Amino acid sequence: MSHVPEHQVKAWISGFGVTVPRGATARTPAELEAAAGGLAPPLVVKAYGPDLLHKSDAGAVRLGIGSAALAAAAAAEMQQALTGKGIVPDGFLVEEQAEPGVEVIVGAVRDPAFGPVLMVGLGGVWTEALRDTSLRLAPVTEADAHAMLSELRGSALLDGYRGGPPVDRDALVKVLLAVSDMVTGLGDGFTEFELNPVICGPSGAVAVDARLVGSLEAEAPGEPTAPGVTDFDRLFAPRGVAVVGASTKRPNFGNMFLGFYKAVGYEGRLLAVHPSAAEIDGVPCVPSLAEADVDYALVAVPAKQCADVVRQASGIPFVQVMSGGFREMGEPELETGLALAAREAGVRLLGPNCMGIYSPAGGQTFIGGAPGSSGRIAVVSQSGGLAGEVIKVGERRGLAFSKVATVGNSLDVTPAELLRYLDADDGTSAIGLYLEDPRDGRGLFDALRAARRPVVALVGGRSDQGRTAAASHTGGMIGDDRIWTALGIQTGTALVRSQDDLIGALDALDLHGDRAVRGDGVLVIGPSGGASVLAADVFAGASLDLPQFPDTAVEALRALGLGAGSSLANPLEIPVGPRGNPDLVRNAVAAILEQRAFPDVVAHVNVQSFFTFGDSADPLIAYTRAVGRLQEEAADTRITLVVRNAECAPPGVEDEVRAAAREAGVPVYRSMEAAASAVAAMRRTLDGQS
Repeated sequence: MSHVPEHQVKAWISGFGVTVPRGATARTPAELEAAAGGLAPPLVVKAYGPDLLHKSDAGAVRLGIGSAALAAAAAAEMQQALTGKGIVPDGFLVEEQAEPGVEVIVGAVRDPAFGPVLMVGLGGVWTEALRDTSLRLAPVTEADAHAMLSELRGSALLDGYRGGPPVDRDALVKVLLAVSDMVTGLGDGFTEFELNPVICGPSGAVAVDARLVGSLEAEAPGEPTAPGVTDFDRLFAPRGVAVVGASTKRPNFGNMFLGFYKAVGYEGRLLAVHPSAAEIDGVPCVPSLAEADVDYALVAVPAKQCADVVRQASGIPFVQVMSGGFREMGEPELETGLALAAREAGVRLLGPNCMGIYSPAGGQTFIGGAPGSSGRIAVVSQSGGLAGEVIKVGERRGLAFSKVATVGNSLDVTPAELLRYLDADDGTSAIGLYLEDPRDGRGLFDALRAARRPVVALVGGRSDQGRTAAASHTGGMIGDDRIWTALGIQTGTALVRSQDDLIGALDALDLHGDRAVRGDGVLVIGPSGGASVLAADVFAGASLDLPQFPDTAVEALRALGLGAGSSLANPLEIPVGPRGNPDLVRNAVAAILEQRAFPDVVAHVNVQSFFTFGDSADPLIAYTRAVGRLQEEAADTRITLVVRNAECAPPGVEDEVRAAAREAGVPVYRSMEAAASAVAAMRRTLDGQS
């Protein structure tokens, strides 16, 4: 890695409007006194050279020097000490020392997946130790820059902490925007860039140290081209399917997939590929893919045979390689060969290491059993197993899917490409993603920014691995979990932390997707003071406010007979049980909404109490239907139902509750945590709120 000398980096950034100290350079200590003659003390002396990336650690920085002569003497001492460590500096930089202020780090790294990523943090050398930083993918907007500063835990220091003067935030924002433009222009020409510290005060921001790993040679800008949308219609609704790898002797994955297609009553042309058999499991055979007139081929043979099979697929639009044993198993050369074979055949490749496609309307399936109803929820997943779970569990809860694609290693067809297609699909209203290595991270970022439909993403492998070789504080951002957080903020994508939350968010978007509401706050209402206290904690943890009611709403609640023995506050404790009025929650919420709008209302119920103090499901179903009527009456509010302790209900009751609620457009969850995650996802994707 090449390191650009600090004075050259500073000359470069000053051209972008970043303020740097006045300074001069000298090749030797003897030349330094003359070079420093026009500078005003106190002075700073630094040695520079390829072995001095971290100058402070090497003892290559001296501060507070009172004259040019003393600066030359300090450089001589520094040179002697460095030589004793085997370090020979290329020269010395002498600068006017900046006035004290709040120290801020502004940096960027070129992430292998996402390209240039911008960071700001407080504390200079303490930045990464405290991890008080904010990230965005570059380029950033002025609004992004201001938001980054506000996200810092120590942002109060910028506003004048304990009587200190506030810093010039606008000047710091200009530094962020300049760095964003700089590293975006460098493209692949840099690895890490860092201004640490930038000293901020009431009258501006001064970058007193600058580091660039890479080159100052900017990439020549090419013609910007908007990525096209690939037509994947035949992937999800093929007129013919060929399965490679089924056996006449020992049933295997190929036989399993033939069985899946037969079980769902696939109406297109179904073929098996076998060199000698006439049929397998009642499915006619052809000797190779070259003789298969189909739109989709599924390859389930050992990894080393896949490239030869794919070369025979010329004329088939889409080939899926289910087989594993490629890059994920330490065999990248097999993946390289597979990619070459796909290009030679002129086919689009799904996978390898993936399960395939699910589309009830198109006859596509990779899971057993009868297909569910065709719906409007789409999913792109890098895990076939997880995608199957999302489908099965989602359908069990009432969700219906339009198109589900598993992409595995994403050697050719990427999540970004499928996202662009699904976003343009009239049959899809919301999209879920499960990602590990998006392959084309920058393309994914651009596709998410352009998406018109709400997107929820679950990301696996959000760890600190891949950062051990970083050359600086900023380099520690490579592979950082916070890049995904930044991507979510910048694109309006809801990030969730579990498979259950992914299903729950998609459920909410399926039922409430046409209700983009404005306003703030969540109203939580249901039985049990303890549950209400815990609910307040859960929603606070999801950054969702529970505002209190105006006095007029409290009076309306008292008129309903509420308030005896409990406070009329949010979360609102209200008697709900087998002997209570099933319409009480509906009436209370209606009274509150007349006085104060709430975008979201979460009604919860303790299912256990209905069967401890009652012997029938009828009161619970009546309560659910009352909540459903509330949703029908409150068109500008999204109603969510939480059935706590649902396992205490007799078999089948929870399904009845879900069906009754879903008929009225109300999603149902088993916990406050799941409901809070779903509401937060709607706030991000539908309302544009963080």
